[in-house]
Amino acid sequence: MIEPSPVRIRQARSAIAVMVLAASTLVGIAVHEGYKDEAYIPAPGDVPTIGFGATAGVRMGDKTTPTRSLVRLLDEVESVYAAGVKKCVIVPLYQHEYEAYVSLAYNIGVGACCRKARLGKPPNLIDLINAERYAEACERIEAFKYGPGRKILPGLVKRRAEERALCEGMQSPQATGSSQN
Repeated sequence: MIEPSPVRIRQARSAIAVMVLAASTLVGIAVHEGYKDEAYIPAPGDVPTIGFGATAGVRMGDKTTPTRSLVRLLDEVESVYAAGVKKCVIVPLYQHEYEAYVSLAYNIGVGACCRKARLGKPPNLIDLINAERYAEACERIEAFKYGPGRKILPGLVKRRAEERALCEGMQSPQATGSSQN
C-alpha cells in the first residue's frame, strides 16, 4: 500500500454526512468522461450517453451544450452519486476517499458501488469500506475495469488507477488526461 502524505495523516476521517464534494472532483469527473454534444454509444452494448457522461433519459439524436452539461453533471453528481455514497457508507472517511468513491459511483452506478456481498461470498467494495478495511477498499477500486461483455477497457484501467491513487491520498482529483470511459 502507498503511504499517505504527512498532510493526509494529520487529517482525521469525518462523518460522511458532513462531506461536500470538492469542485476539483467535479472537474476530474468531467475530464475523465470527456464531452460530446450529441448522444452516442461509448462502447458496444452500452447505453446512450451525452455531455460529460450523462445517461439518464438520454436518447440517440439528443443534443446539448457545454453549459447545460456542466449544470447537469453538478446536479447529478450531488443529488444521485454523492447522495448514494452517503447512504451506503456508514463509517467515517477522509475527504479524498469520499471523492474517489463518488467518482467511481458516477462511472459504475451507485448500485454497483454500494452492492453488498452475498452471504458466504468475498466482501464487495462497500463491505470493505464499512468494515473500515480502508486500504483494501481503495485497492478494490481497480477491480471495476470491465466494460460491456466483461471486456477490460484500457481507459477504465487508467481511470481506476487514478481513483485508487486519489483514494489513497496520493493524487488530486483532476485527471492527468481524459480516459473517455
